Amino acid sequence: MTRKASFPPVVDLSTRVLILGSLPGDASLAAGRYYAHPQNQFWRLLSPVVGVDLPALDYHDRLLALQAAGIGLWDVVQSATRPGSSDAAIRDATANDVAALIATLPTLQLVAFNGGTAAKAGRTLVHGIETLALPSSSPLHTVGAAAKQPAWNAIKAYLDRASPQPQAAPNTKLRPA
Repeated sequence: MTRKASFPPVVDLSTRVLILGSLPGDASLAAGRYYAHPQNQFWRLLSPVVGVDLPALDYHDRLLALQAAGIGLWDVVQSATRPGSSDAAIRDATANDVAALIATLPTLQLVAFNGGTAAKAGRTLVHGIETLALPSSSPLHTVGAAAKQPAWNAIKAYLDRASPQPQAAPNTKLRPA
């Protein structure tokens, strides 16, 4: 069976919330885009959080809107074998180096996990920062978006906080802007 691999992270130095999925599903892998399955609720669930109608935008503009809001994306699993798209079928997984990515994000305040599989695996990779387990946006998780929305809205509190200023390394001085 062919190994399936995650996409590169979508982050920048202003990322305050990092949302980690498990591993992209087949529709996403075929399209080369995060959350590409038309029934995946991800973009609909984040729309009220960022105040932008994300499903109405093309993919590139969706990513720009998330970055402007301070949200980054990645996956817990770097690669695995998996028939189909179900997280339950993931085998022989290799984890992404989430800790190394987090170390490059000076304003990060929260790591949110999209679904139980991402939370279970991801919590072992994340230390020293708040985490939040969200109900899965996957179409395989049959709970409606309305029931999931309150949990996803919790992300907004982290986006509304003032971002911490990056700290200077010892024996260096920050230059005024």
